[in-house]
Amino acid sequence: MNLLKSAPWALALLPAAVLAQSNPTPPKTDAPAAVVLGAVTVLGDEAASDELPGATTLIDQATLKQSRVFTTNEALRKAPGVNVRDEEGLGLRPNIGIRGLNPTRSTKVLLLEDGIPLAYAPYGDNASYYHPPVTRFERIEVLKGSAMNQYGPQTIGAVINYVTPTPTQETQGVFSVAGGNRGFFDAQGRFGANGLLLDFSRKISDGARDNTDSKLEDFNLKGLFELSANQTLVLRVNQYREESNVTYTGLTDAEYANFGREYNPFDNDTFDATRYGGSVTHELSFGSDDLLTTNVYVSHFTRDWWRQSSTTTDTQCNATTYTVGDQTLNFQQARFAGVAVDPDQCNSAQGRLRDYYTYGVEPRVRITHASFGLDNELVAGLRAHRETQDRIQENATTPQGRGGARSENNKRELTAYAAFAQNRFGFGRLAVTPGLRLESIDYTRRNRLLGREGEESLSQLIPSLGATFAVDERYTLFASVHEGFAPPRVEDILSNGSATADITAVEIDAEKSINAEAGVRARPFDALRFELVVFRNDFDNLISVGSIAGGGVPLSQGEALFQGVELSGRADLGKLIGWSVNPFVELSYTGLPTARSEGAFTRADNGAVVPGTDVSRRLPYAPRHLFTGTLGYELPLGITARLEAVYIGDQYADFFNARSPEDTAIPTASRGSGQFGEIDDVLVWNAAINWRRPGSHWTLFATTKNFTDEDYIVDRTRGIQTGSPRLIQAGIEYQL
Repeated sequence: MNLLKSAPWALALLPAAVLAQSNPTPPKTDAPAAVVLGAVTVLGDEAASDELPGATTLIDQATLKQSRVFTTNEALRKAPGVNVRDEEGLGLRPNIGIRGLNPTRSTKVLLLEDGIPLAYAPYGDNASYYHPPVTRFERIEVLKGSAMNQYGPQTIGAVINYVTPTPTQETQGVFSVAGGNRGFFDAQGRFGANGLLLDFSRKISDGARDNTDSKLEDFNLKGLFELSANQTLVLRVNQYREESNVTYTGLTDAEYANFGREYNPFDNDTFDATRYGGSVTHELSFGSDDLLTTNVYVSHFTRDWWRQSSTTTDTQCNATTYTVGDQTLNFQQARFAGVAVDPDQCNSAQGRLRDYYTYGVEPRVRITHASFGLDNELVAGLRAHRETQDRIQENATTPQGRGGARSENNKRELTAYAAFAQNRFGFGRLAVTPGLRLESIDYTRRNRLLGREGEESLSQLIPSLGATFAVDERYTLFASVHEGFAPPRVEDILSNGSATADITAVEIDAEKSINAEAGVRARPFDALRFELVVFRNDFDNLISVGSIAGGGVPLSQGEALFQGVELSGRADLGKLIGWSVNPFVELSYTGLPTARSEGAFTRADNGAVVPGTDVSRRLPYAPRHLFTGTLGYELPLGITARLEAVYIGDQYADFFNARSPEDTAIPTASRGSGQFGEIDDVLVWNAAINWRRPGSHWTLFATTKNFTDEDYIVDRTRGIQTGSPRLIQAGIEYQL
C-alpha cells in the first residue's frame, strides 16, 4: 500500500484541503460548547444516537453515581452484549468480552477515552494490563455495528468510549471519601475553574483473595481553551500509578476445595505499573454543522510484574518438594494434590518487565452537504500511529529477588496508517451509510539476545454498510453489516527466532468476520425507552487461545459463528403514572444461543489441529445468558435506592466442553489443574442508597456488592479465579 506511505503529508494537508473546499459561514458565538461535545463522544446526544445504524448504550453520570459502581466491570454489565469478568477484585484489569468473544485481557474490544485510543498498544499488543478507575469518567458509551469502522483498528466486537467531564469557566468541585471491609479506602476529588479541571483518585483494597492488596493513584488534568469564536483547544495530561501484590495464577481444583476461594499463597508476587499520557485536541467549526477535529496523543506505560507462578501448571518452583505420606511431590504436584505450598521455599522469581511507547495523530472531519440533491453527512479521517515495545524477562534466584539473568530481550515496533470515510445519504426518513476503512501496518521484531531481526506488513480494506429508518419521532429501525477486523500482535505475526533461525513471518491471518445486526430503538412514552437487537457475527478467522492448559497451545485460529439477541431499556413508572415518587426499572439482557466453532482450530505455529475444537462445539467463555436488572426508587426527599441483580449463565472453560474437571476428554496430566470444566451460572445481588437533602451540598451513601456472599468461579484460564466476596462500603460526598 504505497499510497499510505504518504499519509503523514496527507495528515498535514487535510485541514487546508477541507477549508479550501468549503464556504465557511460566519462564526457561531456558541461554537465552543458544540465543538467540545463532538470531539469527546462516540454516540453524541440522543438525537445523534438515533442516526447510528448499530446498537448503542449510554451509561450516564446519574446511573454511575446512584449505583456507586465499585469497578468498571460493574458499570459495563449494565450494557447488553457485554460480558465482563472479574480478576483481582478492584477492577484494575477488566476482561471485557463482546457478544460471546473471549473476554481475556479485553483483546476483542476497542477502548477509547474521549475518542482517543486508551490501550497502551492498540495495534501491536491489545491486552489490558492498565485501566483507569471508573471514577474518572462522567459517562460510558458502547457502540456496535458498522459505525465502528470510524475508529479501528479493532472492529470485531465493540467500541467502548469513556468520556471525562468537560471543564467550565465556573468554579466546580466534588470531593468524596469512602471506606469498607477488606481494607477498602477511596478518596476522590474533582476541582475546576477557568477552563481547567483536575481529577484525583486514591484507592486501597485487600482484593478478592489473600495476598492481593492493591493501591492506585490517578491524576487527570484537562483544559479547555477558546482560541476564537469557532476554535477550541482541549489539553489532557494524566498519570496513573499502581502498586499491587497480585499473582497471575489461579487455584487448582484441590486448592479450591481444601482452602476456599480466598486462598493465595503467592505473597512474593508484585505488580508495579506507571502510565503517563497526554493529548491535544484542536477543534475547528467552519460551517453550521461542519467540524474538523485533530487529535495528537502520546503515552508511556511501564510495568514490572514479578511472580513465582503464572499458571497452576507452571513448573518454575518444581525444585521445591513436599513429603505427603510416603510420596515426594514437587511444587506443581503438591498444588494438584491440595497441599499448602510455601513460595518462600522456592528460590525463583521471574520478572516480566515491559515498556510501551505509543503516539499518533488523527484528524477527522464532519461535513454536511447536498450532493445528488440529498441530505448528506460525510465523516472521514486519517491516522498515523507508532508503537514501540521493550520487553525483558529477568530470572531471580531468590523468592524476593528483583533482578537476575535475562532470558528475553525483545524490541517490537509497529507503524500503522489508516484512512476511513463514511457518508450518510438521507432519503427523507430513510438514511443509508456506506463506508470504507483502510489499515496498513508494518511490523518489526528484534531479538536483542540473539541479534535476530524480522519484518512483516499487513494491509486490509474494510467495507461497511448501515441504514436507519425513522418510523416517527419515537421509533427508529436500524440495520448494518460490516467486515470485522483485528490485526495480529507483533509477537503473533513474527517468530522470536533462535540461534540457528532468523525471525520469520508466522502463518497467521488477521481476525476477520462479517458482522450483521438489525434492531429497533423506541421511546413509546417519555418515561419508557428500549432497544431490541438481533445479531450474527460470522468469523472467517477467529484467533483464540481457549485455555492455556492442555498441550500449551500458544495460539490458534479457525472459523466461528456467534448469533444472539440483545434487549435493554428503562421504565420510569412514577412518571408514567404521574406520582411524586418515581419507582423505575432498568434491564440489560443478552441471549447467545449460538457460539460455536465452524471447523477445527489449528495451531498458528505448526498448523496442527487443536484438541477439542470439533465442529459445532461451543466456544469457551461464551455464557448463554447475561442479565442485569435494577429496581430503583427516587424520592422527593433526595433519596435514591437501587437493588440490582446480575445473572451470568453457565459457560465452558475449554474447547473440550468438559462439564467436570475430571472429564475423560481432558488430557490426563491436566486433570485437576483448575483450568478445565464448566463454570456454573451465578446470580449476584448489589444494592446502593444515596441521600442528599434538597438544597444541601452533602450526599451520604452506602452500598453492598454481592450482599448474599455468593461463592462462585469467574475464570479458569490460568486456574480457578473466584468472584469478589461480600463488599460493604459507605461514604460521604461534598459538591460545591
